[in-house]
Amino acid sequence: MPFDVIVVMDPIAHIKIAKDTTFAMLLEAQRRGHRLQYVEPGGLALRGGTAVAKTAPLQVREDKNDWFSLGGFTEQPFGPGQVVLMRKDPPVDGEFLYDTHVLSVAQQAGAMVVNNPQGLRDYNEKLAALLFPQCCPPTLVSRDARALKVFVLEHGQAVLKPLDGMGGRSIFRSGQGDPNLNVILETLTEGGRKLALAQRFIPDINAGDKRILLIDGQPVDYCLARIPQGDEFRGNLAAGGRGEGRPLSERDRWIAAQVGPEMKRRGMRFVGLDVIGDYLTEVNVTSPTCVRELDAQFGLNIAGLLFDAIEADLPQ
Repeated sequence: MPFDVIVVMDPIAHIKIAKDTTFAMLLEAQRRGHRLQYVEPGGLALRGGTAVAKTAPLQVREDKNDWFSLGGFTEQPFGPGQVVLMRKDPPVDGEFLYDTHVLSVAQQAGAMVVNNPQGLRDYNEKLAALLFPQCCPPTLVSRDARALKVFVLEHGQAVLKPLDGMGGRSIFRSGQGDPNLNVILETLTEGGRKLALAQRFIPDINAGDKRILLIDGQPVDYCLARIPQGDEFRGNLAAGGRGEGRPLSERDRWIAAQVGPEMKRRGMRFVGLDVIGDYLTEVNVTSPTCVRELDAQFGLNIAGLLFDAIEADLPQ
C-alpha cells in the first residue's frame, strides 16, 4: 500500500547521485509506488503542539544532469501513513537536535521516523562505539590536553579527533616526537573547553576503514573498505579514499552481533559501523553512506532491504 516518504536532507540540488545513499533510498521508495515529499531545508516546525513541515512533491531519476523535480512547497502536519527519512548530515549541533525534537512530536503523532529521533540525540557517533568497549581499541575522551598527551605517548601513535566531525575533517595522526602534538591538542580541546577523542593508531588502516551497514540490527553481507591513498592516513571517501567492497569477515560479524541488537532495540534502523582491522571505531546513525558503492560492486539493493523492513512494520 503506497505511503508518503518525507525526506529531511541537505539540499538535494548539491548531492552527487553516484555516491548518495539518500538518493538510493528515494529511488527505491519511488520504484515501489510511494509518494515522495522533500522538506525545505530548515522547514521543520512546531505549530502549537503539532509538528509540521514545509514540503514539496518530489520525483527522482537516475540522470546525473537532471536528477530531481520539485512541486510547490506547502505546510503539512505529520501523522499516520508517513515515513520520515531523517538524513541530515552532521554536525549534530543545536539546530540538528532541535529538529529531532520536532520529529519526536511527529513520531508521537503517528509518523515513522528513520532513525529514531531519541536515538539520534543519544548516540554521538564517536562516543557510541564506547558503549561496546569489548569491540574498541584503547581510547580516551577528555578536555585535558595533558591527559590526552600522556595517552598518545603511552601508545606511541594515536588518532586524535573532535566529537562532532564527519568525512575525516579535523582528524590528526600524531605520536612520540611530533612537535605539533601540543598545538593539535590545544586546538581540538579549544584550550580545555571541548572534549576530544584519542584512539590508539591501528596500522590496519592501510587495508581500509570498513563500513558495515546494519538494517534493523542485521548486517549487510558486504562492507566497503575505504582505503587511504598516497600519503593520506584517512580512508574516508570524502578525504580521497578508494572504496573496495569485501565480504564480511568472522570478526566483522562478531562486532555486528555485539552492536546490532542494541541498535534495533533503540529504533536505529539504518546504521553504519566503522571498523579498522579488528576494532570498532565509530557507530554512524545520522546519515550512513556507502549503499551506492556496494550496490554497484555486488549487484545489491540495500535500500530495498531497508524498505522491506519499513513496510513490514507499517499498518496495512
